[in-house]
Amino acid sequence: MPPWLQLIHDSFWRLFTAGLFFTLPLALLSFFGGLLLGFLVTLIRLYGSGSLKLIANVYVWVIRGTPLLVQLFLIFYGLPSAGITLNAFPAALIGFTLNVGAYSSEIIRGAIISVPKMQWEAAWAIGMNSTQAMRRVILPQSIFVALPPLANSFISLIKDTSLAAVITVPEMFLAAQRIVSVTYEPLILYIEAAAIYLLYSTMLGKLQNQLESYFRRYE
Repeated sequence: MPPWLQLIHDSFWRLFTAGLFFTLPLALLSFFGGLLLGFLVTLIRLYGSGSLKLIANVYVWVIRGTPLLVQLFLIFYGLPSAGITLNAFPAALIGFTLNVGAYSSEIIRGAIISVPKMQWEAAWAIGMNSTQAMRRVILPQSIFVALPPLANSFISLIKDTSLAAVITVPEMFLAAQRIVSVTYEPLILYIEAAAIYLLYSTMLGKLQNQLESYFRRYE
């Protein structure tokens, strides 16, 4: 077996398990936490009081206007100066969740306001209150609009988790860096890591297509 192929063989499982036990859990927890946060922020921005709406708008403005890498550095390296020390994984989880929350709030907000106003009026006309109208009429229709960009955001998040390596989360890219520091074969190892990221993204892309096809039947 050629040396480069032996290196790929020896390192594959280490990279794959790092992705399985750190990259994917970090992405999943951050995405669903950010989705809940984004939905809450959306409701505040659309229907909240003036002060809450201002806070939500500032949050979205700050997170969308600053790099994710800087946000991770502020949480992991900056907060200890204020007496708040976090381990690497929780710090990354908080950073990614806040980031996902800001971007998903824009997606959800756009999906909700895309539903025609007459749908609200029809729900009120048959006796629903605003909460019931949102839950039974508006949100089901918003899913069709929000699903594709949210799924794309999740696939992007899988790749963005490589930034967690800079705050020492032992995810897949950091595992590749550690192997490179021993083998001095950066080209092979980084191509292999990229291929595994591509594998994850491809599988998620196929899942996205299936979900869209499933929901399209009820649109």
